[in-house]
Amino acid sequence: MNIECLKMNGTDIAVVSNDEKVIIDTQTALDLAMTVKYETGAAKIVISKDLICEDFFILSTGIAGEILQKYLNYQVKIAVYGDYSRYTSKPLKDFIYESNKGKDFFFVASKEDAVMKLTETS
Repeated sequence: MNIECLKMNGTDIAVVSNDEKVIIDTQTALDLAMTVKYETGAAKIVISKDLICEDFFILSTGIAGEILQKYLNYQVKIAVYGDYSRYTSKPLKDFIYESNKGKDFFFVASKEDAVMKLTETS
């Protein structure tokens, strides 16, 4: 796993990249957050949706809700970037819409958008 640390407007942001999935369940999501915090001190993470298991995007599995709750508990903010156009689930679209209205968890199109979104939130 590669973690690139950016400093934007006084905010530390970790950009995570990897050749394989990084988040496959709640524990690996928590491990990611703690690794990032330990290695960079950043509590804001940018990650490609390609590094997250597909079950995350099937809301009935409960994985998305569990991960979001863990990140809220540990005060981790995350922006997931990628193409969401292939998803037709109304609950998922509603989840993405509501998440993007908040200040902790975002779904955006590009890495640049993800960085900007996390820079805007305090």
